[in-house]
Amino acid sequence: MTRIADIVEEPARLAARESGCALWDIEYVKEGGRWYLRIYIEREGGVSTEHCEKVSRAVEKLLDEKDPVKDPYVLEVSSAGLERPLKRPWHFEQSIGKEIEVSFYTPVDGSKTLKGTLTAFDGTAVTVDEKILNMKDIAKAKLVFNF
Repeated sequence: MTRIADIVEEPARLAARESGCALWDIEYVKEGGRWYLRIYIEREGGVSTEHCEKVSRAVEKLLDEKDPVKDPYVLEVSSAGLERPLKRPWHFEQSIGKEIEVSFYTPVDGSKTLKGTLTAFDGTAVTVDEKILNMKDIAKAKLVFNF
């Protein structure tokens, strides 16, 4: 996480909680020559545009007061999505028992991806079904939603 995301994290967490949601992730990235501050929230039963608007307004107020971002940027607040990325340790902890898909930097047992149920996480490894995977081998992980 970048310094800007670190600065915004706690206020965004509070704003999400006040709107009945939980903070899932924050990213501050440059895309196509433009900076984006993206805040992802989640809520049992789904996130509405009203939830996003409440969080956006609360975070905008903080950013206007503290002015931690020197470059022009776009603030986006949205749902983390059904197939949300798993990045932080608590993402994995919270997702035990759910189906996930992991992508590897280099093939593991001849494959660059693995899909299955996340059955354990200890901080350095995840267990998908009965296969133990070292976190340093995982390029990306996400929840899988079966329609």
